[in-house]
Amino acid sequence: MQIKFASYNIHKAVGLDRRRDPERILTVLREIDADVVALQEVDRRYGRRMAVLPLDTIQSGTDYVPVPLSMKPDSLGWHGNAILVRKGTQIIEAAPVPLPVLEPRGAIRADLVIGGRRLRVIGMHLDLSGLRRRHQVRSVLAHCADCAERVPTVMMGDLNEWAQRGGCLREFDDGWQVLSPGRSFPSRRPMATLDRIIVSAGWEVLGTNVHHSPLSAIGSDHLPVIASLILPKI
Repeated sequence: MQIKFASYNIHKAVGLDRRRDPERILTVLREIDADVVALQEVDRRYGRRMAVLPLDTIQSGTDYVPVPLSMKPDSLGWHGNAILVRKGTQIIEAAPVPLPVLEPRGAIRADLVIGGRRLRVIGMHLDLSGLRRRHQVRSVLAHCADCAERVPTVMMGDLNEWAQRGGCLREFDDGWQVLSPGRSFPSRRPMATLDRIIVSAGWEVLGTNVHHSPLSAIGSDHLPVIASLILPKI
């Protein structure tokens, strides 16, 4: 079964034109048309940490529903991280993933059922510090290892890792495949592969790409990254 995953740091819906435009972000999500989307920077940083993508607009204007993870009434996610899934997708579990942090970073987990198969999705936004990123990846991997169910897993997000193969990417052993869809930052003239998708063993990778459209080029400082995958056989 083919499943399309996407990760997008939406920069609090503030584009390169310095306008906060949630509808522009939702239009980009409709362009991507993924089955599961990990979002970063979906909430404002201070005060009530209000979501920049209104919940009612997501539900009425897209085919997505957010995985329930918010710890604050006006927020969409956890430390700015959120996961959207297609309407009708069964959500079994959802939880924050504890990370060692100095900055307002975070990770989240959702266990889903798609096409009768259980799978796990991790969305994350890692630190600017290289050493801290390595510790955070170790925490994410330990969290997955402690889960009762061993299921096909996809991790994705803004790793803030400029290295092509080194840095925090070295924490993933042979049981993981680090995908590099392409340069996604900065959006106007991409130079760095900060946004990554990592899959557990067994997934068949049909293709990866960076979504570059007129709207995505100005909607955020990052471009969305995409991976089309086929679930491992049982």
